[in-house]
Amino acid sequence: MTSLKAGAKAPPFSALNQDEAEHTLKNFSGKYLVLYFYPKALTPGCTTQACGVRDIKSELDSKGVVVIGVSPDSPAKLRRFHDKNQLNFDLLSDENHEIAKAYDVWGLKKFMGKQFMGVIRTTFIIDPAGKIVAIFDNFTTKSHHQELLDWFASH
Repeated sequence: MTSLKAGAKAPPFSALNQDEAEHTLKNFSGKYLVLYFYPKALTPGCTTQACGVRDIKSELDSKGVVVIGVSPDSPAKLRRFHDKNQLNFDLLSDENHEIAKAYDVWGLKKFMGKQFMGVIRTTFIIDPAGKIVAIFDNFTTKSHHQELLDWFASH
């Protein structure tokens, strides 16, 4: 669970997307940003989550919301993930875990009796002024997109 809280200033970041174009937090100033961290491209849970977001993207667009996914994958792997699932939003490569660490979502995980360091699946909603206004860290990949729609419908 991240130590960041709603009301905090979003940590700045700079990273390459699936096309090796650089994106920074400043690029999204003036817009709502859904910044979601996921462990690994081309895996079942991450694909389910990404496709759910893809399917509601037009609704988010109508509210002026930008969506960015962040994982430790290379830009080349992100390109394959993006193309295979016809994603309509950018994915950022965080191979050195700098963004995940800044958002405090790089941590100890347990899976099948093993412990390892990895991305803790978390979503941040950042307002047009660069402030974190919501954090989702306890959700299922199947329904996360609906939680996002519900949040934007009520704000």
